[in-house]
Amino acid sequence: MNKCVICPGSYDPITLGHIDIIERAASLFDKVIVVVMINYKKKYSFSVEERVEMIKKCVSHLSNVEVDFSDGLLSEYAKEKNAYAIVKGLRAMSDFEYEFQMALANKKMNKSIETLFLTTNAEFMYLSSSMVKQIASMGGDISDFVPKAIHKDIIERLK
Repeated sequence: MNKCVICPGSYDPITLGHIDIIERAASLFDKVIVVVMINYKKKYSFSVEERVEMIKKCVSHLSNVEVDFSDGLLSEYAKEKNAYAIVKGLRAMSDFEYEFQMALANKKMNKSIETLFLTTNAEFMYLSSSMVKQIASMGGDISDFVPKAIHKDIIERLK
């Protein structure tokens, strides 16, 4: 049986912490779909197309990973893609509370979907897209936080 999982997120921008979770999911499952979820109530620094392209640059070494986007419900997207599970990375207990609520809501809307949590590598516990954007916008060095393939794109946009 082919096991397909989804790694959803806003990825605004993608960080080395995200890449770590995606690579680990790719080593565990047959197919990983990294899906950029669109929330029209949020203000993003990068368009959905830019985020998809940045992710594609960063995961091109993973043959079983594809990148997509969705502006609908994650539970419905998972159903459309015949996904086995949703994979989420957890940095701290504060992440767990929110992600646990989301997992329960997704399960209620799609009984066949499971949510699997991967704990972050300790070196990425503090890392978030928001932090990267704040540091970059103030001229700080983000080279230890984002993939080299997109470092310049992020700096150019957020300086």
